[in-house]
Amino acid sequence: MKDKLLKILGAHFGKVLGSIMGLIVGWIIIVFGILKGLFVVLCIAVGFFLGSYLDSPRSGGDFTSRFSR
Repeated sequence: MKDKLLKILGAHFGKVLGSIMGLIVGWIIIVFGILKGLFVVLCIAVGFFLGSYLDSPRSGGDFTSRFSR
């Protein structure tokens, strides 16, 4: 059963991830309102991109060296 579920999840990972993210964004907008919800989503996106930039092995040092001058 577990193998079958993992196989289905692997085949439709983008759809599952998109559905979960849509659910989270919808919940944030319902709880905070449209403008505050979009601001929260924007902050999450900026944090995600900064985190992925810092995690990348090719450019992580360049980003931190700007702040240590």
